[in-house]
Amino acid sequence: MNTRLSRVLRVAAVAVLLPFGCAQLPASPPPASLPGGHVAGKTEVLWLGQSAFRITTPGGKVIVTDPWLKQNPLTPEKYKDLSALGKVDVLLVTHGHADHFADAPALAQLNDIPMYAPGDMNQTVALLGILPARQAPRFNKSGTIEPVPGVKVTAVHAEHSNILIWKNATTGRDEPHAAGEPVGYVVELENGFKIYHMGDTGLFSDMKFIADYYRPDLVLVPIGGHFTMDAMDAGFAIREWMKPRFAIPMHYGANPLGKGRPEDFVKAVGSGATQVLQLRPGEGLVF
Repeated sequence: MNTRLSRVLRVAAVAVLLPFGCAQLPASPPPASLPGGHVAGKTEVLWLGQSAFRITTPGGKVIVTDPWLKQNPLTPEKYKDLSALGKVDVLLVTHGHADHFADAPALAQLNDIPMYAPGDMNQTVALLGILPARQAPRFNKSGTIEPVPGVKVTAVHAEHSNILIWKNATTGRDEPHAAGEPVGYVVELENGFKIYHMGDTGLFSDMKFIADYYRPDLVLVPIGGHFTMDAMDAGFAIREWMKPRFAIPMHYGANPLGKGRPEDFVKAVGSGATQVLQLRPGEGLVF
């Protein structure tokens, strides 16, 4: 992390709330309110439920991850209208399951931008005609792209499955299609701040390698269980292997099987180096 960013984080008392919510920040001073609109030089992270986030970079670029919004029971009604996200510059999808991919093609078309996703998945997307090839670029684990100037995205391992279900327009039936392997993303912003979106994943020991090599400042970590790590698993990964400055729990509560609770995650992380930042959908933080 560069000296300027470290100083900004200290002065800002770790994190401050945007005006759209009141997050619970254990063991931190009361956050200050900010005026509306993007604050230049800051990173804004808005949770929209499940694994969907809107991240506004210090340079004002908007990144959206895993946009399952219209049918997501946790997404605030406002954001079920995709245009409410504003102009999206970068679209990242970790894998083809509907609760990560469902609204991604529509969002790519609305903003006339590429949808970045695992390489084999995007080849399937293009071959099925879901998106044209120019909007379904291919890259893979350890590959790094620069989708907009100053922002770098690296695909990393995720311990999960991947399949794409798409409705055949001729038969009206849902069909399974190969979608390669899932990924997570390490996103480095213009000022050097790094966010690791883990996607859907179970425990794997190379989480420690990702932490040591890429050194993310903020980790977006699934805690729901059943399909991903539960709160105890995720707490172990953060506490023992990753030890980032900040962690935001995600991927819980939208599906009855995702029973993980953020309070259990907080307990599992403990009082070490990481501050857990709990959000409700529609709430956000600025770093």
